[in-house]
Amino acid sequence: MLLRLFPEHVDVLIILLPTLVFSLCFHEFAHGYIAYKLGDTTAAKNGRLTLNPLAHLDPIGSLMILFVGFGWAKPVPVNPANFSNPRIDMIKVAFAGPASNLILAFIAGTILRLTIITISSHNNLLIIILQYFMWVNIALAVFNMLPVAPLDGSQIFENMIAKNNPELAWKMQIYGPKVLMVLIIISFISPKFSIFSIIMNPFIKLFMYLFAGL
Repeated sequence: MLLRLFPEHVDVLIILLPTLVFSLCFHEFAHGYIAYKLGDTTAAKNGRLTLNPLAHLDPIGSLMILFVGFGWAKPVPVNPANFSNPRIDMIKVAFAGPASNLILAFIAGTILRLTIITISSHNNLLIIILQYFMWVNIALAVFNMLPVAPLDGSQIFENMIAKNNPELAWKMQIYGPKVLMVLIIISFISPKFSIFSIIMNPFIKLFMYLFAGL
C-alpha cells in the first residue's frame, strides 16, 4: 500500500506516484497507438491517443494504487472488426502495453548504467528515481502479462488458443476477473503471502539485472 509510505517515506511517495501515473498512461497510449496503426481509429476518436492522465486514469484503479499497491487505468476501446487479421492484430494490441513498459524500463536502465559510471554515489537522487522508474515499469509489464482476464496477458493467450480451443478461451474470459479478484483479496489480507509477489518477483529481478545489472 503506497499510503503506508506516508509520512515517514513521503519522498519515496513523491517519486512513485508520478512514475505510476506516467507509466500507466504510456501503457494505455501504446494500446491505442498500435490499434490505430493497424487500422482501428476507435481509441483516437475517444481521445485516448494522448498521455494526458485525465484521459486514461480510472478512479477505482487509482484508489487501488494508493490502498493496495497496484491498480489500473481505463481500458482503451478497440474494435477488432477494423483489423485485417482480428485475432493476430488483437494480440499485437494487447502486447503493446507491456512492451511499452519494458521499453521505458530499458531506456531508464541504459541511462542508469551511464549515470552510475559518472556518479560514484548510489544515493544520488537521479539514480534513485531511475531505479524506481525501472522497477515500476517492469512490474507493470509482468503484472499485465499474467494470463488472467482482464489483463493483457489474457488477451494474448486467449487469442492464441481460441483457434484450437475456443471453449477454454471463453472460460478464461468469464472466470478470469473472479480469479484476479480472489488473488487481489488474498494479497490485501495477507501482504506477507502475496501470490503476485511469488509469481512476479523472479521476472522483475531478471529484467532489473538485464537492463541495469541490478
